[in-house]
Amino acid sequence: MRIFLSVDMEGVTGLVDAEDVQPGGRDYERGRSMMAEDVNAAVRGALAAGATDILVNDAHGPMRNLIPEDLHPAARLVRGRPKRMGMLEGLTGDHDAVVCVGYHSRAGVLGVLSHSFMGHEIEDIWLDGRPVGETGLAHATAAALGVPVVALTGDDTACAEMTDWDPAVVTVPVKYAHDRFAARLRPVGEAREAIEEGVRRALTPAPARPAPTAAEATLAVRWQSASVAAILLGIPGVTADDSRTVRATGPLPELYRQFGVWMRVASSLTGQAPYC
Repeated sequence: MRIFLSVDMEGVTGLVDAEDVQPGGRDYERGRSMMAEDVNAAVRGALAAGATDILVNDAHGPMRNLIPEDLHPAARLVRGRPKRMGMLEGLTGDHDAVVCVGYHSRAGVLGVLSHSFMGHEIEDIWLDGRPVGETGLAHATAAALGVPVVALTGDDTACAEMTDWDPAVVTVPVKYAHDRFAARLRPVGEAREAIEEGVRRALTPAPARPAPTAAEATLAVRWQSASVAAILLGIPGVTADDSRTVRATGPLPELYRQFGVWMRVASSLTGQAPYC
């Protein structure tokens, strides 16, 4: 059984602030250690369920957060950027399941470190007219490849977002949002045990796989900056809903990859730090 782990940082056990998750932050080094231990708990759960191959993609920010020697020896790591598929780099139709570790809720939700991919620059995203964040977009893209997302860890708002998208996904809340930078934390040992058990349960028995699909989807993004939207209209197939909202239609995962290009364009135009 081949398992793919997409690992973000904002939803990791104990982390609540930008200082915990951004390079140079006062507690970033501690945050990296906490991130690795959440991953290791997920890896142990996957191994207990019979996983024979585990690929971990460091999916947060610079994508160089996980220190290789801190990871469970059974896991292989994809590290660094740019990555053509971003948070899903390395995922193929040969994988049997996806586990999302350390995820957070979408922009506009009062969850811990909530945002959608780019801090405050992205105000809203819709997939086929349905509001979506990083959780739903990862789920839809994996499903298009014929790979189910079976488990997610994060704060309670991220878990609720995934449950709303797909109630069959096993969710493990490691903290409970009080505000965007405050949470009630589960004890660290308890949270790690819950991650391990949740992943084991999600993979036992081996999950059923959805049929891959080449069906077209429509992705729309509302940006904070009208400048970003205007520049993106130079990409063939991108159209405008209004001065700050653009959309494109195509099959996933190609559309997911194109969205990564949109974000690189936005980064080059704005240069603004997230969480402001």
